[in-house]
Amino acid sequence: MNEAKSHVEWHADRTAASPILVMALQGLFDIAGAATDAVDHLMANAEAKVHVASIDPEVFFDFTQERPNVSVDEAGVRQLTWPQNEAWRLSVPNTTDEVLALSGIEPHLRWRTFSEAVGEIAAESGARLVVTLGAMAGLAPHTRALGVVGSASDAALAQRLGLGRPSYQGPTGLVGALHVRLHELGLAVISLRVSVPHYVTQSPNAEATRSLLARLELVTGIKTDHQSFDEDAAKWRARVDAAVTNDPEMQRYVAQLEDQVDNAPDLLPDGDAIAAELQAWLRDNNGPSESGASDD
Repeated sequence: MNEAKSHVEWHADRTAASPILVMALQGLFDIAGAATDAVDHLMANAEAKVHVASIDPEVFFDFTQERPNVSVDEAGVRQLTWPQNEAWRLSVPNTTDEVLALSGIEPHLRWRTFSEAVGEIAAESGARLVVTLGAMAGLAPHTRALGVVGSASDAALAQRLGLGRPSYQGPTGLVGALHVRLHELGLAVISLRVSVPHYVTQSPNAEATRSLLARLELVTGIKTDHQSFDEDAAKWRARVDAAVTNDPEMQRYVAQLEDQVDNAPDLLPDGDAIAAELQAWLRDNNGPSESGASDD
């Protein structure tokens, strides 16, 4: 029986030195580009990075929807750039372990095969945990810190970190299918999802990106330098304030959202002990997870 074809192209030696893979994909789960901006920020601020692998786009995209780009270099040679899903090994300042980062574009086709390619990259790099970052349009007021929902596929990990378990049932997208398949492959999955105000979903959204990075740092201990977004987040909020001020009906609506948020419990636990719990879980779980898979 022939082995299944791998769709992963390796660009560097495979090392088992990156216990956590952090990823985000452009698409339905990346409102305002907040999630991919967060992963791109990690890569841009790494002390060192190595291009580890890429996923061949040929079988995963409808190129009438996600077209390649043509460009002309300084020598006058025309080049094509295809949709990219690439993994990089990062040395993050003030973080002990190397981090694997994957930023790219949601595929249109063969979601299960794509998930297996992500699983191959994770396994060959020593990752036992995949953290997906996402952004959704929600009932969030721009005047408050944007809430982040966290869940974990592994029951023991969810309990240790005080996270929920995925509970959604029904039609799903690429990210939901990805979570289930990765868990079936023996990888624990944490999902962090920021709620972006549905009335202002334009990109970029520095406040949403900052919120995601802050929660990622809290849960994993990876230093994200989320404070560097403070100034841009304040400018974003000021621009939205100016627009809302001229619309009394919108002002009343935002006030209603503020009341809902102010009376709701925090969506994730706080405390420095959370990252320590995750490190303990990673030490205790060197093999496949035994928990049942769940959708998100």
